[in-house]
Amino acid sequence: MLDQTEAESPPARIDGRPPSLKTQIVVVGGGAGGLELVRKLGAHYGRERYDIILVDRNHTHIWKPLLHEVAAGSLDANLDEVGYRGHGHRWGYRFFLGSLEAIDRDSRHVVIAPILDEDGSELIGRHRIRYDYLVLAIGAVSNDFGTPGTRAHCLFLDSRREADRFRQKLLDQCLRVSRQLSADPKSDARVEIAIVGGGATGVELAAELFNAASALKHYGLEVFDESRLTVTLIEAGPRILPALPEKLAEAAKTELENLGVRVLTGTKVTEVRPGEVITDAGIVRADLRVWAAGVRGPDLLEGIGGLETNRTNQLVVKPTLQTTRDPRIIAIGDCASFVPPGDMRPVPPRAQAAHQMADIALRNIKALVDGRGELEAFEYRDKGSLVSLSRFSTVGSLMGNLIGGRMAIEGRLARLVYISLYRIHLIAIHGWLRGLALIAIGHVNQVIRPRLKLH
Repeated sequence: MLDQTEAESPPARIDGRPPSLKTQIVVVGGGAGGLELVRKLGAHYGRERYDIILVDRNHTHIWKPLLHEVAAGSLDANLDEVGYRGHGHRWGYRFFLGSLEAIDRDSRHVVIAPILDEDGSELIGRHRIRYDYLVLAIGAVSNDFGTPGTRAHCLFLDSRREADRFRQKLLDQCLRVSRQLSADPKSDARVEIAIVGGGATGVELAAELFNAASALKHYGLEVFDESRLTVTLIEAGPRILPALPEKLAEAAKTELENLGVRVLTGTKVTEVRPGEVITDAGIVRADLRVWAAGVRGPDLLEGIGGLETNRTNQLVVKPTLQTTRDPRIIAIGDCASFVPPGDMRPVPPRAQAAHQMADIALRNIKALVDGRGELEAFEYRDKGSLVSLSRFSTVGSLMGNLIGGRMAIEGRLARLVYISLYRIHLIAIHGWLRGLALIAIGHVNQVIRPRLKLH
C-alpha cells in the first residue's frame, strides 16, 4: 500500500519530487480507455524508473458494450473478462483495488476509500496514493434525470455486477412462468420487461432478450420460449437510435417489432413503481424494469479536488484532455466533457471516443514526462455507429465525419464490422500476439460452450 510515508525523502528535489522516487503515473478506472492506457504506459516505460498504477473498484475488466449480452445470459463474462493483476504483471503496471474518494491536489495524492468485505468488516483502511500525473477514466453511470422511483425500482447495466444481477432476476422470472405453464398449460403467464431508453444499450438488450428466450427450452425450461416474453421499449424522443440515420433507425424499429418488442416513442417516464412504469401515455406493467436512458458522471466527481465539472458531473477538459484547473490531471472516456472548437455539442460517450482519447493521453503524458514541446490537441473522428440486434440483424453507418455518416450498412457486413470492434479492443488491451490468440479461442468457445450462461 502506498501512503503518506512514501513522500519522506532527502531535501534535494526535482520538480517538487525527491530524486529517489520514481515518476508515478496513476490511472483511476480500468475501462476501455484506462486499461488500454496503462498497458501502453507500462510497455513503454517499464518498472525501473517509472511506476504505473491502475486503481479500480473491480478485480476484472469487461468491455462495457458487451454488458447487455451478459445481462441476457448470451455471454459468459468469466470467459471474456480480464484480470487486472495478471494483466498488470504482464505489461509492467501495478494494480490497486479500491474506489476513488477524493483528490488532494496540493500534495498530489488520490484518496482511496476503505475496502470492506461482504460482512462489512474493513479489509484495507482509507489510504493515499501519490501521483506525478493522474488520469481519471472512471466512466459514467446511467442518468435517471431525477425520475421518482428509478433508483429503488429499476435495474441498471453500468457494471458487470449489475448485469449479473439482471440475468439472475430474469432467469428467476422465466423459471416462475415455466412452472406456472407446467401446472396449467392454458395459463397466460408471461415475463414482462420494460426498458427505458431507446439508445444502443436499450435496443441491443431488447433484441438479445428474445435470442436468449428462444434458447431456454433447450436448457430445462421445455415449456418456455420467446412467445412468453413481453418487452416494451420506452423512448422519450421522437425515435429510437438518434445517433443513426433515420432510415436505419426505422429499420431497427421494424426488426424489433417483428421480434415482438413493443416500441413506444415520444413517451416520457414520470415515475417508476414496483411492477409498473408510469408514463405520460399510461402505465406499462413490468416484472423487470431496466433504465438505460442517458449517462452522467458519477456523483463523486462533483467538485472533486476543486476541478471543473459540467451539469452532468463530467470533468471539463481542454483540447489536450488536461482538466481546466490542473495540467497534471487528465480525464478521458465517458467521465470527460470535451466540446470541440466550433462545435456546440460535447464528444459523445462512446467506446471509440475513449479509445481515441487514450491514444492522445498517452502521447501527451510522454511529452509531459519527457519535457518535450507542445501537447497534442484531441480531435474526435467519428467512425460511425453500429447497433447489433443479436443474431437477427445489425444496422449502422460507417466513416462518420469522413463522409458525413451517409454510408449505411445492414446485415452480414454490418455484423462483421460490429464484431471487429471487439477484436480491435482485444488487440488494444492485450497487444497483437495475445489479442489474436484470444480471438481464436473465442471462436472455439462459440462451438464448445453452451449458448447461455444459466448460473
